[in-house]
Amino acid sequence: MKLGLFSTFMSPIADSEMIRNFAQTIEGMGIESLWMGEHVVLFDQTSNPYPGSRDGKLPVPEGGGMLDTVATFGFLASCTKTLRLGTGITLLPQRNPIYTAKEFTTLDWLSGGRIDFGIGVGWCQEEVEACGYRFEDRGARCDEFIEVIQRLWQDPVASYDGVHIQLKACRMDPKPVQPGGIPLIVGGHSQAGFRRAATYGDGWYGFQLNLTQTEAMQSALTEALKRADRTWSNFELIITPPYNITLDDLKAYEDLGVDRLVLHLGSQKPSRINERLDWVNDLLQAVG
Repeated sequence: MKLGLFSTFMSPIADSEMIRNFAQTIEGMGIESLWMGEHVVLFDQTSNPYPGSRDGKLPVPEGGGMLDTVATFGFLASCTKTLRLGTGITLLPQRNPIYTAKEFTTLDWLSGGRIDFGIGVGWCQEEVEACGYRFEDRGARCDEFIEVIQRLWQDPVASYDGVHIQLKACRMDPKPVQPGGIPLIVGGHSQAGFRRAATYGDGWYGFQLNLTQTEAMQSALTEALKRADRTWSNFELIITPPYNITLDDLKAYEDLGVDRLVLHLGSQKPSRINERLDWVNDLLQAVG
């Protein structure tokens, strides 16, 4: 089982020096991948609660905000050599899919094939609408956007005629450098999310799931894969567990069949990062 880290880099703490030092440190420790979430604008009041916290609020420092994943990954690609970079997740149905395809294939090209493209439909209605789309049809739009992006990455000449997007015959280069293309990792705990992962994905990403929840998601995904005439042989299970886990927990996730465990970094205050990385390093040493 591979070990990664999830970090929501936020200003004002996460400046270029902090991010560079952090990435090079975890790469040197043997961390396999670094994952980032995405929100382009934040709202004081939202129709739906944030699912990743107890109070339904995004934990953002006063006067700060989340850094853009694409720009940050470009920066990280230039100051690391082996660290994989994954989005957990890209809010695909509120993005322009043509620009998104171009951005991520360029990242893959410049990083030497170190990108994992994690996608989901998102939970914040206000953010989707601020980006110019409707919230209610974001699932159907996400499916079409996936298909368009994959055609642009794979086909010498790509075109698409859908309900939500039409694309006349065109070329996009460079193509992704990874054999088989950039891995598509799908998030989402709904039946639609499981279907989307089984239909289009190279894996599924679950956030802050304990062992019982992970096992339940695994069962649901197994059924979705069967319906798509697929197996786990070419499909990854990627999990971010609750913040505090033990070595026994880590081994239990591995025994359950988790391919990547993406540990949450938490606070980005320097002293807290050092404490957290000491703990992560202890886990790395214990699992060899």
